[in-house]
Amino acid sequence: MEYALSLKGKVALVTGGSRGIGRAIVEQLAVLGVNTAVNYVHNERAAAEVVEIARRCNVRALALKADLRSLAQTEKLVRSTLEEFRRLDILICNAGVWEGAAVEEMTEELWDRVLDINLKGTWTVCRAVVPVMKRQRGGKIVIISSTAGQRGEAFVSNYAASKGGQISFTKSLATELAEFGVNVNCVAPGWVDTEMNTGVFADAERTARITQTIPLGRIATAADVAGPAIFLCSEWARHITGEVLNVNGGSVLCG
Repeated sequence: MEYALSLKGKVALVTGGSRGIGRAIVEQLAVLGVNTAVNYVHNERAAAEVVEIARRCNVRALALKADLRSLAQTEKLVRSTLEEFRRLDILICNAGVWEGAAVEEMTEELWDRVLDINLKGTWTVCRAVVPVMKRQRGGKIVIISSTAGQRGEAFVSNYAASKGGQISFTKSLATELAEFGVNVNCVAPGWVDTEMNTGVFADAERTARITQTIPLGRIATAADVAGPAIFLCSEWARHITGEVLNVNGGSVLCG
C-alpha cells in the first residue's frame, strides 16, 4: 500500500485536550506514536493526567495553558509548542463550550462568550499555526464542529452559530491553504457522552428520547469521534480537504 495510517513521529497540538473528545484524541494519537502539546485553560490536573497517559506510550507530551480568546496567549501557545518539538504537523481545534438560552433571554455576555471560545478561538489558533505549516509545506488541520452547525439547535442559537461558522471557516481555509499542502477538514459529532453533556444524560428519560433519534441506537463515546478525526490527519485522507465528516450515528444526514 502506498500510504498508511502511521503517524509515528508527527507532532500535534490539541486544543481543549484535557477532557472529552480532546482527551480521547490525545490518547489515540499517543498510541499511534504522535508527540502532542495538550492545551487547557482551567483544569491543570486533568491536563497533567492525559499527558502522563500519553507518555506511557513512549511519546513526548506536555500541557500548555492558554485562553484561545486571546490572540497573544494563543501565539505564545504555538511558540511554546515549537520550542519543545521544533515542528507542528497536526492541529486539532477542539476547545469549546455548549451554553445557551432562549434567544430573547440570552445575554450579550453569553452570546459573546460562546462565539469567542468556539469560533474566535478556532481562528486565533489557526492564525498562529498556519504560517508554520506554510513554511513546512504541509500539515493537517481538523476542526471539531457539531451537527448543531449543520441544522441549527433551539435554545443554543449562539452555539449553533459558532459551529456553523467553524464549518464555513473550514471550507474557506481548505481552498486558501491547498497550494501549501495543508489539508483542512471538519468533524461534526452529534450527541457524545462527555463531561459537557453530563447534565443532559443525568435525565434517563431525556437520554432515552435522544437515543431513539439515532439510527445506530446509541450515543457516541469520545473515542467514536477521535478515530475519524485522526483518520483525517493521516495520509489515507491526503485527497480530502474542505470536508465535513458526520459522526452522529445517522441522526443527521447532511451532504
